[in-house]
Amino acid sequence: MSGEMTDRQRIDAMLHYRDFDRVPLIHMGFWNATIIKWVEEGHIPKQELDEFFCNGFYIDGGTAEQRLSERLGFDDTYLFFMGQKDRHLDFPLYPVFEEKIIERYDDGRYKKLQNDGVYVIAKDDITCIPAEMDHTLKDRGSWEEHYKPRLVWNDERIDTEKLAELIAENETRTRSLGLQVGSLFGKVRNYWGIVGVSYLMADDFGLLQECVDTIADVSYGWAEYAFAAGLQPDFAHFWEDICYRSGPLFSPDLIRELTGKHYRRIADLCGKNGVDIVSLDCDGYIDDLVPVWLDNGVNTMFPLEVGAWEYDFSTMRKKFGKEILGVGNVNKNIFSKDRKTIDAEVERVKRLVDLGGFVPCIDHRIAPDAEWDLVLYYCEQMRKAF
Repeated sequence: MSGEMTDRQRIDAMLHYRDFDRVPLIHMGFWNATIIKWVEEGHIPKQELDEFFCNGFYIDGGTAEQRLSERLGFDDTYLFFMGQKDRHLDFPLYPVFEEKIIERYDDGRYKKLQNDGVYVIAKDDITCIPAEMDHTLKDRGSWEEHYKPRLVWNDERIDTEKLAELIAENETRTRSLGLQVGSLFGKVRNYWGIVGVSYLMADDFGLLQECVDTIADVSYGWAEYAFAAGLQPDFAHFWEDICYRSGPLFSPDLIRELTGKHYRRIADLCGKNGVDIVSLDCDGYIDDLVPVWLDNGVNTMFPLEVGAWEYDFSTMRKKFGKEILGVGNVNKNIFSKDRKTIDAEVERVKRLVDLGGFVPCIDHRIAPDAEWDLVLYYCEQMRKAF
């Protein structure tokens, strides 16, 4: 090809089986603890620390994150726009619950109410997902009182300033931008908890369907508003996280019955507005749910965790053909290993890129065990390979 492409053009070309000049080096962001560690090691100036944490994850990366990406050798982060005013809000709740500490314990742990209404046990020096202790949402009464009023679509929730900024950049933007179109079951799972939503399936299936329908209406309303305002995203994106290493947490038939029509109507809305890449974030082994998503307009899987089961996108391509597209599938754990491990991963990625319809990206945020020099080495080797 003649002339240098932008990362936006590269990603679009790769996902549409068109020619591209080189593979963009993208990642999914950093854990807060990773940033803190690298500050302590002297790789990041201390004065930049606060700037990293003033932006919500998945929004615009922030100037500090862009500078860090460039220092390491990446081109960009994989970006999504949620649209809600406060970037730290739990979409689609509006307003969110007020976060507060309920009780502190002698060992440094504390019980906390999160902004999604879930009570957790947390500790400041622990970076794993906190343990759930209780849920505000327990029955129809708590649904009607605490959640349903927070799940009503209205344009008061929209960050109109940011939306206008992105609309103004429609033609000149060089970074690929995704429109976050919500979660049709993952948030329901979060609000009820796995145990709570499992009982709900048997005790009040009608309420479960109502929860899904209500959240889907907010997601549709936001997408409809963004398109009508003039936003031209490069792709649309769902979040779910409803699988683990052995498969889905819930049966594919259940997910199809509850969510299929909503995926389809949102995907159709995107298609009418010129967006034909509709991606979905679900960690774990997702193959049993892929047919549900493919049948209803979701055609791109992200981030395609390698995981303990050593999952490879080529396996998915053999099962589902060229209809399935992928972003991710670069093992985040390589940054805690050695150069030999990184070399082997780069060779694997070369094979995946050759399949077409695939963009390599780190398969989750870069974790606290990542060694600075190994991240640098990965970027160097990827540039040499591509």
